[in-house]
Amino acid sequence: MSNDKKIAGAYEVSPAAGYTGDVTPAVAWKILGEQKDAILIDVRTRAEWNYVGVPDLTGLDKKPGLVEWQVFPSMQVNPEFVATLTGAVADKSTPLLFLCRSGVRSVAAAKAAAAAGYSTCLNVADGFEGPLDPHGKRGATGGWKATGLPWRQT
Repeated sequence: MSNDKKIAGAYEVSPAAGYTGDVTPAVAWKILGEQKDAILIDVRTRAEWNYVGVPDLTGLDKKPGLVEWQVFPSMQVNPEFVATLTGAVADKSTPLLFLCRSGVRSVAAAKAAAAAGYSTCLNVADGFEGPLDPHGKRGATGGWKATGLPWRQT
């Protein structure tokens, strides 16, 4: 059985076109904890990693992979994204969980990885900071931080 089917069958995954599907941050944490080879790929920009923070996976004895989907400050799609990902994760059967600010760029990254031959590409829905709240701010109504998962400033 492929990792794609194994992951989708063992965890709550919302199927999606072009990649394996979407998972909540809590399910992403569970997959990262239970699947030794699973890797979290944070596709936000260097500026976001430095000023907003990054997921802290030390409790799982892991580190997130940091690969920009878009390059700051131009915000153009990183033409080296797939090459950088392939250089960092050669085994295309490795389960990959993609994370961005709100779950949009990570969908694009998951689709690109799936098109490059990675078998299990999951998007972490609502991303690191989640959607805007009624006051136009992120970080309180959804996403990694609001779920209470570990994170740190760099």
